Amino acid sequence: MKLSIGIVGLPNVGKSTLFNALLKKQVAFAANYPFATIEPNVGVVEVPDERLQVLSKLVNAQKIVPAIVEFYDIAGLVRGASQGEGLGNQFLSHIREVAAIVQVVRIFEDGDIIHVANKVDPKDDIETIKAELILADLSTLHKQREPKGKFTKDDEQRYGVVQKLKTELDKGLAARQVELSDEEIALIQDLHLLTLKPQFYLFNVSEKQLQSKSETEVKIREVLTTVGDGNALALYLCAKLENEIVAFSEDEQKEYLQQYDLTETGLNRLIKTAYATLGLISYLTAGEIEVRAWTIKKGELAPEAAGAIHTDFIKKFIKADIVPYKLFVDAGGWVKSREQGKVTMAGRDYEMQDGDVADFKIGA
Repeated sequence: MKLSIGIVGLPNVGKSTLFNALLKKQVAFAANYPFATIEPNVGVVEVPDERLQVLSKLVNAQKIVPAIVEFYDIAGLVRGASQGEGLGNQFLSHIREVAAIVQVVRIFEDGDIIHVANKVDPKDDIETIKAELILADLSTLHKQREPKGKFTKDDEQRYGVVQKLKTELDKGLAARQVELSDEEIALIQDLHLLTLKPQFYLFNVSEKQLQSKSETEVKIREVLTTVGDGNALALYLCAKLENEIVAFSEDEQKEYLQQYDLTETGLNRLIKTAYATLGLISYLTAGEIEVRAWTIKKGELAPEAAGAIHTDFIKKFIKADIVPYKLFVDAGGWVKSREQGKVTMAGRDYEMQDGDVADFKIGA
């Protein structure tokens, strides 16, 4: 499964600085993954997973292949973007097919970095972006024509969902806030509505705000509550700092971050939050050729998980040998895991768990 995240925000909120940090992380990662460079506005970085290094040493793997996440950056949106103001609207099409959206919100003060509205007001910024994404979706919905002549029941139901969404979005609701059944969502999936996608927030703070952890977290939650999104997933980082330390070694990063009472970089937390937003987990394969993490939806059964390796494996699935990561490491690999009876022979109804080390048996 490809994990793709669209980055949106107003100009001068730190999107470019954040993306540059992601690109630097990509460069450091590129040697291990052949598809790391796609196009200028896409950064492909690895999903941090300390388990892979451990497994690699255990089985003497020739290479490690982590799961990846793609970040799509577009030009800053401004008020009126949905009507063509600024550059952002030209690039909204680039994020129509991403799995989720992260909105970068500025709460740092810096007189040298002018805010597009000449004031730092995170509440207003969030509402501006929300309004522009809703208006972009309304434009898409208004292009849908009522079915005439010969049409199917699905065509009729689909148009009903379109009308329902138009009514609710006109009230200022995002499509994900509208009560829709799974069947209704499936009918309009091809429209790639921006406000139907899962969304979380990334607040760009100053180094001083990074040190005032409690105060910063209270402020962020107050902002989200004020805009009616108090339960949304949110994290914060200092994009300027992330851009500076991404070139450090892992040990140097940890040492530097200790002064901010942080155990890992904001970029790593960003990727993990994206995983959580989409309800994703990773299972692992471990052999002499490679150790690899595979991204799947939480709740997927063994045959579907095998399909992440190759779609043919879904139909040809026979069984899977499964060992939870910790048990696998404690035993010392596949041979000892089998000798100690730690291997589960999983059938088609087995639900994969995060960190499962799997060996699939596939028929001809």
